[in-house]
Amino acid sequence: APSTINIKEVEVEGERVKRENATDIGLQKISARQLEALPKSVETDVLRSLQYVPGVQITGDASARYYVRGGTNNQNLILLNDAPIYNPYHALGIFSSVDPEMINSMEFHKGAYPTEFSGRLSSVLKIVTKDGNRDRMSGRASLSFLSGKALVEGPIPGGSFIVTGRKSTSTEILKKFLNDKNYPIDFYDLSFKVNYADPKVIKDAKFTAHGFLSGDNLLNNNPLKQDFKWQNTIFGLNYFQLSDSPLFYDVSFNYSHFYGEVFPNATPTKASRNEVHDASAKVDIKYVYDNKDELNVGFKIQEIRTSLMLTNANGFVSDLGSKGTEISIYLKYMFMQLGAFGADFGSRLNLTRLAGGGFAGFFEPRARFTLRIMPEIALKGAWGIYQQELTTISDENEVIALYEPWIITPKYLEPARSIHYSAGIETEFVKDYIFNIDGYYKLSNNLAIVNDKKIFADDKDLVAGKSESYGFEFLFKTNQPDYNINASYTLSWAFNEVNGMRYAP
Repeated sequence: APSTINIKEVEVEGERVKRENATDIGLQKISARQLEALPKSVETDVLRSLQYVPGVQITGDASARYYVRGGTNNQNLILLNDAPIYNPYHALGIFSSVDPEMINSMEFHKGAYPTEFSGRLSSVLKIVTKDGNRDRMSGRASLSFLSGKALVEGPIPGGSFIVTGRKSTSTEILKKFLNDKNYPIDFYDLSFKVNYADPKVIKDAKFTAHGFLSGDNLLNNNPLKQDFKWQNTIFGLNYFQLSDSPLFYDVSFNYSHFYGEVFPNATPTKASRNEVHDASAKVDIKYVYDNKDELNVGFKIQEIRTSLMLTNANGFVSDLGSKGTEISIYLKYMFMQLGAFGADFGSRLNLTRLAGGGFAGFFEPRARFTLRIMPEIALKGAWGIYQQELTTISDENEVIALYEPWIITPKYLEPARSIHYSAGIETEFVKDYIFNIDGYYKLSNNLAIVNDKKIFADDKDLVAGKSESYGFEFLFKTNQPDYNINASYTLSWAFNEVNGMRYAP
């Protein structure tokens, strides 16, 4: 006999379906499930997972810092829910401070990244955290030889929440990375996210608040050894709106703070302290046409304040801290109406410099395309110009670096700029078995380099350098129900030039 049955509403969340003509050269998407499947060192780690991506180099097992296509570590932008993290490392940089338990998905752009991103020369890693369980309360906890961690998530009226935390338990396992030496490493990280979406209040809108805290202490309790501390603090708000027409609004406010300090005690080490305060507001608007083309427009205002006391080998003390505001707008058009061909082209316009000096007016044009010559083969390419106004004071020869102090590029130097060329072939002759070949060329200028030849007080602390890198990358991957394969090979060259001397970094 027919009857009526009322069932509970089912809500399905998933990643956007990949388009056949998507302009995604150099993009690697890593889901939480794929992250768990990768080989582990001590625990599953976000940044260490990138070492399996062709074009990404690491300095060794003792560090999770990574270098993309010949660039330096400070040329990589890491975004947590659109907020930048300035020092995303625990325990002398051995692994990431972002707990994998909180991650929903990751997108990694290794060069020639799209117009909506800015501020770095080499790559962008975008991490999106989980929203939390909307149906029931749940939690879990775990304990390892390295840390103890816990997660709690559940529903709230109109939305959900999630809270994660991690705390170091022992440093014994880290001796395997540090030549059997023991360091008194103590670290923690804490994250939360709350989202609200009630159609009775505002239709087709979603509000999100998120936060992230991390800290490391290396306290020797010995006056003959120096001590170290560094911390990250992030808070953000986001408002997403879908209008009746195919128009999307995304408004976000983010604050990121980094603090690092060296306590010399009775050692010859010089005391130092570095802080970065980064506050930004951003508006992104997307319009989708009936023919599948898209128009993207965005506006961003960012205010950064840094402080750093630097002492060189000759004993000169310099305060390299400063503050400034950067205002930028971007426009991008995605041509997607042809099934076999897709392209996006646009530009950013930087209206001001962080170092000051009035109107900047620098354009960053970019273009990307995909041509599918047959269902199994796609040709892809990208070109773009990129600018970076922040830099770090670091020694590239250090395999282990406690933290890298950030500053705004001084006014007497031009911002670092880079031009990217990238082309590749993607093949899939057997379903879900993908083989990619990519080639790239990257040229960077105005790189801020520490002036090792400074003698007098009025000598500049930084000088301009340049770099050149090029190479080929090969990737084979498949994700099957019973097994995963990820094999990559990179053949590349990289060169730096400072004061007329050219060398391999």
